[in-house]
Amino acid sequence: MQVIRGLHNLTAQHRGCVATIGNFDGVHLGHQSVFRHLLDKGRELLLPTTVITFEPQPREFFQPQEAPARLTRMREKLHALRDVGIQRVVILEFNRRLASMPAERFVEELLVEGLGARFLSVGDDFRFGRDRAGDFQMLLRMGAAQGFEVENMNTYRLDADRVSSTRIRQLLTAGDLQTAAQCLGRTYRICGRIGHGDKRGRTIGFPTLNINLHRIVSPLRGVYAVRVFGLERDALPGVANIGNRPTVDGGTRHLLEVHLFDFSQDVYGEHVEVEFVRKLRDEKKFDSFDALRQQILNDAADARNMLGVDG
Repeated sequence: MQVIRGLHNLTAQHRGCVATIGNFDGVHLGHQSVFRHLLDKGRELLLPTTVITFEPQPREFFQPQEAPARLTRMREKLHALRDVGIQRVVILEFNRRLASMPAERFVEELLVEGLGARFLSVGDDFRFGRDRAGDFQMLLRMGAAQGFEVENMNTYRLDADRVSSTRIRQLLTAGDLQTAAQCLGRTYRICGRIGHGDKRGRTIGFPTLNINLHRIVSPLRGVYAVRVFGLERDALPGVANIGNRPTVDGGTRHLLEVHLFDFSQDVYGEHVEVEFVRKLRDEKKFDSFDALRQQILNDAADARNMLGVDG
């Protein structure tokens, strides 16, 4: 899969494609349905499939403190798009210049001159350009004039409910990992590189892997039974805390800390995927480190039992 970062990196070889535009946070079953249709259209027209997405997401640019929690960071999104079979991804930096670009110019520079799109699939509520002046009807008119077909994405439903990034965030926040996984088409995972923490967990007998979330806000918060991929051939079981550690420092930055059972290797710098299997409890503040340690012992026992690990 080819990744193109920015309009300025589009060249003549990228002209001619079928495309879709959106945030595609989570790359859930609804998105995957759009991509499968796009792949079929690409085969019909003998053209590559191109996904156009934004970094940061528009609401993260306009309202960083009110933006919804990220389901997937860009690296995770690219992996999911590759797994679906998408051939090209254009990542547009959402900045002041892009936000102030007139809608007509956005279509001309990106879809017509940059990509030479022959087919475009977007949601009928898609808005773009300065003051969000561009909409589905404008795309239909410009497509007819410029020679590309525009189609509305179909709503994807699971058990009569619409599958959306918003719904999946709500499910994850509520601890319903099973239904979230059904909507995603896979278990929910967070990937990242293991970094150095304050090593406080070692003092109470629970060393942790500290993983940067690369998110302003996480959709998960609390204590979970997890499996970690990327360190050994098989997934390693453990217990994880995701939050701001109210007993330790009560900060505002969200952290992911994973304690692996019966594991003591030095793995700083390794890239891993953390699969969230079951939520054990909400995060809470304890009166002492002894009380925290006892709760972690209980959490580890619950996670071992849930994951079928002897202890």
